[in-house]
This record gives sequence, C-alpha cells and structure tokens, in this order.
Amino acid sequence: MTRRPVTRYALRTASLAAALGLWQLLTGLDVDLWLRFSQFPTVTDVARAFGDRISGGDYWTDLTDSLTRILTGFALAAVLGVATGVLVARSRLAEDLLGPVLEVVRPVPAIALVPVAILLFPSNEQGIVFITCTAAFFPVLVSTRHAVRALTPVWEEAVRTMGAGRFRILRSVVLPGALPGIFGGLSVGIGVSWICVISAEMISGQYGVGYRTWQDYTVVDYPGVFVGMVTIGVLGWITSTAVELLGRRLTRWLPRTSYVPGGRTRTPRPLAAPARRHGDPEQHAHSEQQGQHDTQEARDEHFV
Repeated sequence: MTRRPVTRYALRTASLAAALGLWQLLTGLDVDLWLRFSQFPTVTDVARAFGDRISGGDYWTDLTDSLTRILTGFALAAVLGVATGVLVARSRLAEDLLGPVLEVVRPVPAIALVPVAILLFPSNEQGIVFITCTAAFFPVLVSTRHAVRALTPVWEEAVRTMGAGRFRILRSVVLPGALPGIFGGLSVGIGVSWICVISAEMISGQYGVGYRTWQDYTVVDYPGVFVGMVTIGVLGWITSTAVELLGRRLTRWLPRTSYVPGGRTRTPRPLAAPARRHGDPEQHAHSEQQGQHDTQEARDEHFV
C-alpha cells in the first residue's frame, strides 16, 4: 500500500519533532544515567543561539566559504574520478601504471593529508580544496571502475558491429550504462567531502562552518557548537539530495520497480488473460499457453 505524499511528510515531521522533544526533555530535566545529558544545551538554548548567529554577518560568510570549498573540491573530484575510473577500467596499460599508486594512496585518510597540503600549496584555501577533492575522488573512482567493468559485453559488441568507433562506444554505451554506479559513488563522495572539509577548516581554516564550530568549542560556547553541527547537517542533506535528484533525472530510463524516495512504487501491469472459448479444448489449451508465454515475455522485458 502506497502512502499519500501528505501522510509521508507528516510522518517525517512527526519523527523529527519527537527527536527534538526527547532532546528537550532529557536536557531540561538534567538526566544523568550513563550519558550526561546535563552537559548538553537544551533545544531552546540552541534555537536562541541560532537566531543570534544568523542575524550577524559572520554566519553567512562562514556558510559561503564552506559551500565554495565543498562545491569546488567536489566538482574537481567528480570530473577526475569519473575520467580516471573509466580509463583504468578500459585500459590495461592505465591500470598497470596508475593502479598501484592509487591503491596505495586510497587507504590514507584525506584528513591525514593536511600537513601535505600545508607544505604543498601556498594558501590554506587551496589546501582545503585539495583535501576535499581527495576525499571525494576515491569513492567516485572506485564506483566508476566497478560500474564500467560490470557492463554487459553484448552491448559494446552490438554497437561495434554497426561501425561505431571507440569514442562513440564510450559516449553511447559505456557512460550511459555506468551512470547508476557513477552516481552511487557521487552520493558517497559528497558525504565524505563534508566530513573532510569541516575537519580541514577546524585544523587550518580561516572562516567556514568548521572553523567557527571549533572556535565556539574553545571558548566553551556549547550552544554555538550545536548551531554549527545543525548547519553542517542541513547543508550535507541539501547537497546529497541535489546529487540524488540529478542522478534520478539522468537515469530516467531505468525501470523503477521498488520504493523510490519521494516517488511512488511502480509495478508492471499484468497482461489480460486471453478469452476462453468453451467447447474447443485445443483452442482453450493453446490460448492459455499463449497467455502464459506472453506474460513471461513481459516479465523478461521488464527485468531487462
């Protein structure tokens, strides 16, 4: 049974309100069982600090700086990750030359590259963008590589028999076929980028949501710390949703047979059973067999 959009949004709003109510209850009553909620600011304290923060200019400057860094680094990672992933998956020479280096660097956390960025780049701004790009690069690279290698060889052979060249195959078969996997890596990459850009801003940034959150912590302004956390969460949710919506729009040709967030569950329409004719057993058996065959073909076409 598919819920109406109004009901689904009401459930989401109710779950968020319940979480905030529980937060206010535990912190307002100074509950200290095992977790020390008495050390937490209440929801009203955070809301008051948030109202004071957005009325000043520093909040919007921090917001703009963090968004600029994340979008720049993520765009570079998307382009470089997709290009490198396709190259490594399609070329044995590229895999032999780049594969060992990439596999050695990939396990290194992006935040551990902060000293490298400080030594390598002349400004902190460029170093933060580099760390953000590195964080998103490897999820995009790995997902693109696996998506390209998982493509059915029949598709490429069919296009090749019609006289298509290498670039035509890349444009018409490889990239469209790998698009769902690519956007899976992009969704992961944008989340990892937020983690690393905030950490980089805390360590070596000037302005930015992460920098301001760390400064609030050093002066023991805990409501301000939670304002930064809420801001990071909302920005991460908006950017992740934007990536998913873009991927869903570019892969509209995919069959949607399961639950899709924000949409409705779609199932294939069953074919009508052929009319039965009484008094003709052979015709009845043939019609029933033909109906089962058509239904099976419809299912096969749907899953393909």
